[in-house]
Amino acid sequence: MIKIGTAGIPKVSKNSFEAIDWLYEHELDAMEVEFVHGVNMSLDMAKKLGEKAEGKISLSVHAPYYINLCNPEKVEASMKRILDSAKRAELLKANVVVIHSGFYGKLEKGECYNMVLDAFEKMTKKTSVNLGLELMGKLSQFGTLDEIIKISKEVDGCVPVIDFAHAYARNLGKIDYELILRKMKSFKHIHAHFSGIRYGQRGEINHEPIGHPSFKELAKLLKKKKTDITLICESPLLEKDALKMKNILNHI
Repeated sequence: MIKIGTAGIPKVSKNSFEAIDWLYEHELDAMEVEFVHGVNMSLDMAKKLGEKAEGKISLSVHAPYYINLCNPEKVEASMKRILDSAKRAELLKANVVVIHSGFYGKLEKGECYNMVLDAFEKMTKKTSVNLGLELMGKLSQFGTLDEIIKISKEVDGCVPVIDFAHAYARNLGKIDYELILRKMKSFKHIHAHFSGIRYGQRGEINHEPIGHPSFKELAKLLKKKKTDITLICESPLLEKDALKMKNILNHI
C-alpha cells in the first residue's frame, strides 16, 4: 500500500482536528504531526487527536530540530526532547517518531555513529513507538543511507526514514531510487518524505515544490515493486503537492 500525506496541518485547515477531516475528505492518507519547534502538545490533546484520526488518517510525529546526539553536551537534552515526542506519539497512536540525529562537527564519523547508536539503544527501551532515523540532506549531518540502515538493523525499535529529496541533495543532484529501495527491502514498511529541493556543494539548501527529483519516476517504481510505504509531502505547497503526488500515482 502507498499512503500519501502532509508534513503538518494543511494550509486550508485551522487546526489538527480540522486537518484530519480535510485529508480524509480529499482521500489523502497520512499526516506527520510537527513538533519541530518544540513539543507543545499536551498529553490530553495527543490522546484526543489520536482518537480522531483512528481509522481515517495514519499519524507520525517529527521530533524537534534542536537535537544533536553527536554532541556530548547536548545528548541528554536531545534525548529528553525525543522521548517527550515519543510520549505524545504513543497517545496519537503514531507509527514512528522522525528524528534529525545531529552533525558530525569535530568528531570522526565513527565516533558519531557510536554516540547515535548508544542514544537509540537507550531510548528505544523507554518507548513503544518506533524511533526513526532520517536520511539527511547536508553533508555535515549524520544520516547517510547506510548509516541509518545499519543502526536500524542493530537496534530493535529503530527504523530508517527515507527523505528522497535529502538523498538527491546529499548526492548533489543524483538519485538511484532502485538502489534505495533495494537496500530497504528488509524493512516491512517504509516511512518517507518527498519534495523538491535546492542544493549546493554542501548538500541541501531548502525544500521546494515537487519537480526535482522526479516523483513520477519514483511512483512508477513503487507501483511496480508493490512497496508498502507512507510518503509525507514536505513541499512548501504542502497539500497542493500532496494532491498532485496522489494524482500522479493514480494515473500510472
